[in-house]
Amino acid sequence: MEQLFFFVGLLVCLLCLLKCVRLSRYLLVSFWKVLPGSFLRSMGQWAVITGAGDGIGKAYAFELAKHGLNVVLISRTLEKLQAIAEEIEGATESRVKIVQADFTREDIYDHIKEKLKGLEIGILVNNVGMLPSLLPSRFLNTPGEIQSLIHCNVTSVVKMTQLVLKRMESRQKGLILNISSGAALCPWPLYALYSASKAFVCTFSKALHVEYRAKGIIIQVLTPFAVSTPMTKHLNTNMVTKTAEEFVKESLKYVTIGDETCGCLAHEILAMLLNLIPSRIFYSDTFQKFFLTGYSDYLKRNTSNR
Repeated sequence: MEQLFFFVGLLVCLLCLLKCVRLSRYLLVSFWKVLPGSFLRSMGQWAVITGAGDGIGKAYAFELAKHGLNVVLISRTLEKLQAIAEEIEGATESRVKIVQADFTREDIYDHIKEKLKGLEIGILVNNVGMLPSLLPSRFLNTPGEIQSLIHCNVTSVVKMTQLVLKRMESRQKGLILNISSGAALCPWPLYALYSASKAFVCTFSKALHVEYRAKGIIIQVLTPFAVSTPMTKHLNTNMVTKTAEEFVKESLKYVTIGDETCGCLAHEILAMLLNLIPSRIFYSDTFQKFFLTGYSDYLKRNTSNR
């Protein structure tokens, strides 16, 4: 019995040490390391961003253009894409292509493939995603948008990766950033479908990273928590809730740190703290009731009227 306690204690200490080492790496990168734009440009001439009409996708488009990459913006609303393209071309020397596509459909990928033909794509940002319109909520209480959510959150990542990865493999270089969510780090009751769809993105990304890292391709999944975007109803920003621009600028520092990152130091610390909550407490009816009520109150207090 004493030996058992010894080995269990040793295992816990090792796990804590690993977490401290990981956090130390993030601290080092956050305060001292700046990824040079030349690294991003070395991946290829063009960056493709899905869900580029708003929020995180729009921020990635601007930031990558500032680093000297040409950008392809893919989203549903043509007017938004045209306006963003004009902004980017006016603020940078980068070229911009736009592709109108609705990722809640599955018949769009031949059209996208045709539009991307002939481009040297060095970076793909699989950002497009959607939340059920009623959250937090039990699964049976959500509206009938299940297939649309799966197409947008799951199919889009698989299909877009399939479109660009083959050419990255032939050139022996490339960077794919898959935007998941902090809700993917463990099952989230009241967010069941969204959490599961984002967990797929995590598993898919990390498996592909192992398959293709020897070919010079980085495939990284990002699991942010609160970011103020139209999808999150413009939450007010603070030390934890980041603007899309803040999140994207910081996340690009971490593209060489490993196959998974929360994208910013504050969210990395939050993930570590949430991981300390025992599952029997996290999944208890009392905690879930508290979370449902507390989150609704938080949204009311912190949502801007924009």
